[in-house]
Amino acid sequence: MSHSDTTTTLELPRSIVDRVERRVEATEFDSPEAYVTYVLEDVLYRVEEGSAAPNDGFDRADEAEMRGRLEALGYLDE
Repeated sequence: MSHSDTTTTLELPRSIVDRVERRVEATEFDSPEAYVTYVLEDVLYRVEEGSAAPNDGFDRADEAEMRGRLEALGYLDE
């Protein structure tokens, strides 16, 4: 984030803030805000470039078939 960017407040669940604060302690980021900015920029870049979730060839039809097999084996309730 450049110094010319304006900032705004965004509310996050306390559990997320706690996790970020713990993680920041193990990094070289100066603040939770700097860490969150970095993470969000990285995630947004990947989403915008279409690389956030690699295509592993697994689709809804595969999921339905797997669910059916697991139900038949008694691993899932029907």
